Amino acid sequence: MQFKVEVNNQTQIFDINKVAKQASGAALLRVGNTVVLATVSRDETPVEEDFLPLTVQYIEKQYAAGRIPGGYIKRETKPGDFETLTSRIVDRSLRPLFPKGYAYPTQIVVMVLSADPEVDLQVVALNAASVALYLSDIPVNRAVCGVRIACIEDKFIINPSNSELKNSSLDLYLAGVGDELLMIEMRSLPTLEEHIMPIVAIDPLMTSAISPELGVKQKMNEFSEDKILQAIEFGAKAIKLGTGAYEAAFANYKKPDAIFEYKSEIQNEAINQYIDGFYKDDVKAAINQMAKSERASELNKIADDIFGSDVAQKENWSKEEISNILGKYKRKIIRSQIINDRKRADGRALNEVRPISIETNILPNAHGSCLFTRGQTQALVVTTLGTDSDVQMSELLTEKSSVAERFMFNYNFPGFSVGEASPLKAPGRRELGHGNLAKRALFPSVDLESPYSIRVVSEILESNGSSSMASVCGGALALKAAGVDTIKLVAGVAMGLIFEDDKHAILTDIMGLEDHDGDMDFKVAGTHDGITALQMDIKLGGISSEVLREALYQAKEGREHILGIMEKAEQEIVINEEVLPKLEFFSVDPGKIVDIIGQAGKTIKEIIEKFGVSVDLDRDKGEVKIAGGERKSVEAAKDYIIEITQRDNSKGFSKHKKPQNINFSVGEEFEGEVKTMAKFGAFVSLRDGIDGLLHISKIKSELKEGDKLRVKVTEIKHGKVSLDLA
Repeated sequence: MQFKVEVNNQTQIFDINKVAKQASGAALLRVGNTVVLATVSRDETPVEEDFLPLTVQYIEKQYAAGRIPGGYIKRETKPGDFETLTSRIVDRSLRPLFPKGYAYPTQIVVMVLSADPEVDLQVVALNAASVALYLSDIPVNRAVCGVRIACIEDKFIINPSNSELKNSSLDLYLAGVGDELLMIEMRSLPTLEEHIMPIVAIDPLMTSAISPELGVKQKMNEFSEDKILQAIEFGAKAIKLGTGAYEAAFANYKKPDAIFEYKSEIQNEAINQYIDGFYKDDVKAAINQMAKSERASELNKIADDIFGSDVAQKENWSKEEISNILGKYKRKIIRSQIINDRKRADGRALNEVRPISIETNILPNAHGSCLFTRGQTQALVVTTLGTDSDVQMSELLTEKSSVAERFMFNYNFPGFSVGEASPLKAPGRRELGHGNLAKRALFPSVDLESPYSIRVVSEILESNGSSSMASVCGGALALKAAGVDTIKLVAGVAMGLIFEDDKHAILTDIMGLEDHDGDMDFKVAGTHDGITALQMDIKLGGISSEVLREALYQAKEGREHILGIMEKAEQEIVINEEVLPKLEFFSVDPGKIVDIIGQAGKTIKEIIEKFGVSVDLDRDKGEVKIAGGERKSVEAAKDYIIEITQRDNSKGFSKHKKPQNINFSVGEEFEGEVKTMAKFGAFVSLRDGIDGLLHISKIKSELKEGDKLRVKVTEIKHGKVSLDLA
């Protein structure tokens, strides 16, 4: 049975009851030439534990793009980062829909069977999974809709094509049901704008350099709180339309709800009264134990004490009942203190950030490092600079060729950070998700034309609330500590929200306790000028735009407070010049690249061996990149290559007469006129009809033909005059 749904700038063709009919629910969705299959399956027996055993797996099949998997094994194996992150998006969007007490192992699988390069796979994956779940016999009676919002030329676009998204300054992903938002992911995207500047050599520590061939520079886009709210409201209308369209199309085809046994919330008012009468102060004291391990230990002691009491023995209270009621009592105390007393467990004001300490370059052999500590959350963030050979290569179904990532961010969360003796394992969905959030926050500040490949690693050493935002702050300073001239500092803060009846409280810089027992948590990262990344998960249904506005502006206050502390730390950075890789990036006449290579590569091999450097050449653009461990060797190799490009080789400079009888002296100065501009420099008239070459590496400001400037002779070799600015 086929349904065509025209909604949110897409024609969505659903086939139901056609494939995977033994699953609890299934939907085959086609958008453009993209086809995905979403299935929902469940077990007949619930788990004993009190949690929702939901697994979401998004899988890309290489045949969907007409490819055979690379590597030795020619089949799909471990999921890539994009697959894992997409699985996480689908999970976070659909998990809130399951009824309380549902404990049957459930698996949602989304398989990409055909991939259209212009279709957003994450939007299609969520909507297919949502319809499959809605059609199943699981009592989920609302359909989630996912949309992506772009901003191109200050205009919002629903579900842009992948090509359109590349020209957007905003990437906003929303998921919700009806009027209720469930999840928000946002990042700002840097754009390139025209910039009339001369072609200059790139200093190794200046990554904000100009792209020689494009004549453009990177614009860092940040979004104000009001602009983000406008985009969210725009997307919320699209979600409402999508939800309505799905429910109207499929309501009559939904399977009858199966009969389930739900886990009942263990309620025993007598235990609650006993705790309130004899252990209220003990619970409050345990709440104020800041470390998660200490707090859990204190609460376990209270539960053991109650279980061992005469009353518990006479009333036959079980340890499970006591622990369950104690957890609910703890939650009630925490929320009551915040809502009624405007007091947090650690004594902070609702909008107060925990104390922050920052140390930079504490690792002598690392390129850049920062130890960022906020309360009992601590991140050691390390930056490493590499060359073109160090880029992260990945394959995406919507891209024809491999994608090279020059900026990487890895996040690690060992068990000892929360006092647990757990084994170290490969990064899971949480680690990848937190690392991706930090990467999205920092990426707009790292210039696209940086000559380096950059890897940032965050090692979480302590965690009590928002280690991902500590990673953002530490990452911004670790980049600076490695000499990377980022466009602006970026800071992040985690916010919380608690609702009780008609009251609400917004919390700045939440700790783990407040995250666990709150109604919403969201993380906001950005600069003084606006937001670069945002992530929000809403645990309760619906949130008004007024409360969201209040929360975003309170987050802005916290972010600016943190940025002020970071700016002071930035001023105290001492860069490890001795350990930084040395790199020179400059342009020459493309016709001279063949001279640098030499016959059968002889010349370039000699350069590499003689100076101990690596050399990358771009024949078409005339770009030369030299990297090495010692600055002297790199600079010497650069000078040698420039000297090769200025040799006559019996050809001379085209369009320029070979000078005869040069009567100049090194150091002699002239008031010259720019005769010709070339990619590799400017020819300046001197006297006697002789021109000199002012190389591109010597030019400090914009030059054009006819400009007057004072120059001096630096070298006379092979009938050529080399100049520098006087």
